[in-house]
Amino acid sequence: MAKIGLAFSPCPNDTFIFDAMVNGKIDTEGLQFNTVMEDVQTLNEWALEGRLELSKISYGVWPLIKDKYRMLDAGGALGFGVGPLLISKKQVELTEIPRLKVAIPGKNTTAHLLFSMAFPDAQFKEFTLFHEIEEAVISGTVDAGVIIHENRFTYQDKGLIKLLDLGAYWEKELNCPIPLGGIVIRKDQPKEYDTIITELIQKSIRYSWSNYPQLSDFVSLHAQEMSEDVMRQHIQLYVNDYSLSLGEAGKKAVSKLEEVHQRIAAE
Repeated sequence: MAKIGLAFSPCPNDTFIFDAMVNGKIDTEGLQFNTVMEDVQTLNEWALEGRLELSKISYGVWPLIKDKYRMLDAGGALGFGVGPLLISKKQVELTEIPRLKVAIPGKNTTAHLLFSMAFPDAQFKEFTLFHEIEEAVISGTVDAGVIIHENRFTYQDKGLIKLLDLGAYWEKELNCPIPLGGIVIRKDQPKEYDTIITELIQKSIRYSWSNYPQLSDFVSLHAQEMSEDVMRQHIQLYVNDYSLSLGEAGKKAVSKLEEVHQRIAAE
């Protein structure tokens, strides 16, 4: 049985997607996955090192790892209305943002790319673990923060306000879905694995949807202190048709992101 290292985040969309595949609920066709879970910026850094054979990454880091990895067609997070949000404790004019201290969930994240697209002159970025950003804003450690994942469902409960939907900004400017995260396989792995693993991911997703709205222990265990309602909102937002296959629209979105990354890098 061939063993493959697989890394993804403990967020409900990833655990929902990979549950059946890594926990023996479907036939994995002779492949065994050694699973590691970490926050997305750590996964991005590992991908830059080429550490694991198979990994979830932010599309923001994709242009930097194309020499080491191939992109799979399934398992990712893309869509409309799924982008990161810029939040604060009080209303702030967007023209002031470049001069304020802003917490961002990792240098290589798609969130950072979208923030840089909207605010190319931002001077004071604080790269912070995504689940610590709300508290940094509340405590006043930073003036504003870019939130992703489940925090987009909880920030209002903590008295925080939305300054800008960075995803909506992307959609308005580029007229395509937002590519948040994808699944990559290292180039030293057999090319036939691309099709096999893509199909396994698709089967795993369909298995999880067939049992929904029931949440498996695997999803709940890794969701920290999240309520089941927030877990379901998270899954419904981030696991969609693009997770089953990028399709032409998804591939176009990734191409657009590469263009934006190249433009920002050149500035």
